[in-house]
Amino acid sequence: MGLAIVNSWALMGLQSCPVQVEVHLANGLPSFTLVGLAQGAVKEARERVRCAIQQSGFDFPSNQRITVNLAPSDLPKDSSSFDLPMALGVLAASGQIPLDALATCAFSGGLSLAGDLRPVRGALAMRLHAVHQGSSLPWVLPAGSAEEAACVPGGPLWRGRHLRDVVAHLRGEPPVDDEAWVQLPSGTGAASARPPDTDWSEVKGQASAKRALEVAAAGQHSVLLQGPPGSGKTLLAERFVQLLPRMRPDEALASAALESLSGQFQLARWGQRPFCRPHHTATAVSMVGGGVPPRPGQAALAHLGVLFLDELPEFDRAALEALREPLESGFITLSRSRHLAQFPAQFVLVAAMNPCPCGHLGSSLPCRCTPDQVARYQGKVSGPLLDRVDLQVSVPTQAMDEVWQAPPGESSATVQARTEAAWARAWSRQGKPNRALTVAELDALPIAVDAQAALQQAAARLAWSARAVHRVLRVSRTIADLQASDRVERHHVAEALQYRLRQSSAP
Repeated sequence: MGLAIVNSWALMGLQSCPVQVEVHLANGLPSFTLVGLAQGAVKEARERVRCAIQQSGFDFPSNQRITVNLAPSDLPKDSSSFDLPMALGVLAASGQIPLDALATCAFSGGLSLAGDLRPVRGALAMRLHAVHQGSSLPWVLPAGSAEEAACVPGGPLWRGRHLRDVVAHLRGEPPVDDEAWVQLPSGTGAASARPPDTDWSEVKGQASAKRALEVAAAGQHSVLLQGPPGSGKTLLAERFVQLLPRMRPDEALASAALESLSGQFQLARWGQRPFCRPHHTATAVSMVGGGVPPRPGQAALAHLGVLFLDELPEFDRAALEALREPLESGFITLSRSRHLAQFPAQFVLVAAMNPCPCGHLGSSLPCRCTPDQVARYQGKVSGPLLDRVDLQVSVPTQAMDEVWQAPPGESSATVQARTEAAWARAWSRQGKPNRALTVAELDALPIAVDAQAALQQAAARLAWSARAVHRVLRVSRTIADLQASDRVERHHVAEALQYRLRQSSAP
């Protein structure tokens, strides 16, 4: 009889939990039993482990009773990442690997029937949380997952390509291939260059909308672009992400962890802010996340980046209403019977919509919509959701001669430099962007007396809620930061007020 214990990790949301894969061999009827709340993909590992061991040239104890326990037993486990730990446990329990060699590393990886190591989902997120919990064990991961996890500064990290490579290392034997077993340096993520195919200078005209988006980028404010078809709403939104300040290393890790958890991580995009553009047929679950184990949705994947909703009224009402919580709190909380998962969702919402069903309300072309049709169309977006949008901007149609004759605008780098300067002022003052200012911090803002009076007058005349007033104050503080002003002046409030006024819905 033999008992082997292999260290591994399980991922639940963005949190990882250490798992001990206990393998016991005993005399009795031949069997392979898995216990420890193993879910679908883990139960299927029995056949993969058997074939991988045999095809790798090792002896599989097929004449013994094999019991594998995944501890802790009350944690659901649903991943192929336990294939490698189970195979190593079987080999160690049968005396083919020294037992003491397993205690020095943590193992995670899938197995093919031929014994090749397969990448696993969430390697970066798993290692990031493990390092934050103080784990210093060396990790062994498959090719692909190892490069991903190497972005996280931490302990030693080994990359293997085949089960034979891992066994040779544990036995102290030289690797079969120098490229098959490599130690990777940790913390190797580096900022990628900006894609050269788009630039802010390509947007001609639309000075008011471009100014509003610059303010939104400087303070991380949500924005709604409303205008006729072809006025440039999508063009502006697609280039908006280039105006946001460059990511800090901790922000790059937080964003990459969510992409890793969803299986969408790309090392070539390291350090670039995410730009998520769900189709208008997206459901509420795809927007905020779900499943067992829970995975992030589009709102969480856009964390520290941009969530662009084109044709806003065409989205399902439940999908839009699900965004109200993250717009207010910056988090998405998914409650399940066994688990509570929380995903960060501090994204910049950029939404675009036409003013009416035909799209020509307020333009030079005649509008064919009745007032009832316009009201129903605009009513698809609820008032509470609009109340959480900081800037609501009109994007009118431009004459073609104005577009052709207009000179190129400022480049993305030029505008980004201004937003970074305003962002830096906000962080040095309060340690967060202006969008996240609390009510107490807003009450303590230095604001001119005439600016405060103008805001109070506008709020009383337009019957604004307290939330709307607070959002105007946050935008005013951002405009002041763009102008390097320590105090919010009247003209800062006046500009913020015009971004809050929506066009009349009457044709």
